[in-house]
Amino acid sequence: MPTINQARRWYPADDPVHGFDHVLRVYAMAEMLAIAEGADLRIVRAAALLHDASVDVLPPSTGEVGRMNHQHLSAELAQEVLAAEGWSPKDIAAVQHAIRAHRFRENTEPPHTLEAQVLFDADKLDAIGAIGAARAIAYAARRGEPAYAPPSERFLNTGQLEAEEHHSAYHEYRYKLIHLKDRLHTETARRLAQERHQQMVDFFEALAREARGEVRDGDSRTLSR
Repeated sequence: MPTINQARRWYPADDPVHGFDHVLRVYAMAEMLAIAEGADLRIVRAAALLHDASVDVLPPSTGEVGRMNHQHLSAELAQEVLAAEGWSPKDIAAVQHAIRAHRFRENTEPPHTLEAQVLFDADKLDAIGAIGAARAIAYAARRGEPAYAPPSERFLNTGQLEAEEHHSAYHEYRYKLIHLKDRLHTETARRLAQERHQQMVDFFEALAREARGEVRDGDSRTLSR
């Protein structure tokens, strides 16, 4: 079984979005979900530690380009690591499936095992709530994008940007994050998602109002005192 210390070297130390702190949160959440749902803890733990792993740690400037299809690279690394530890081909395949099936934007291989569903849910729970909002803003900042920019009608309807339109953290919230609670598989994760989802919605809608210079009645009364 890969250890936490062993896994640390597969992740960049300065990535606030997909760094090792994200992996540790997903690992802890996946453990909790696995116990609650009756999934195989050994498969889930290995998949959580390896789900974003790479032997070639990419610099922050690489951004999303460096993460394109990262689930396949991580699954290949899982094959090497677990085979070296003597895991059976069946168990390695189970870990690889969970890793390949964990991405929101890539649904060619949906999670069809309980262990894969647990990893998917744990990863998505870390993308909503207060942590999710912070990660979305950090991701936008790393790519030189703002926390808020007004999304175009085209983007809201299709997810495609207009020419010279920024993909802000608010765009990511409207395109992806707001839908995550409805994509979860396990009952435990769906229950945990309710509070996190509302916290995220409250934050991003407040961010949009403040960025647009809007003032609520209650705010104006406060300011007039």
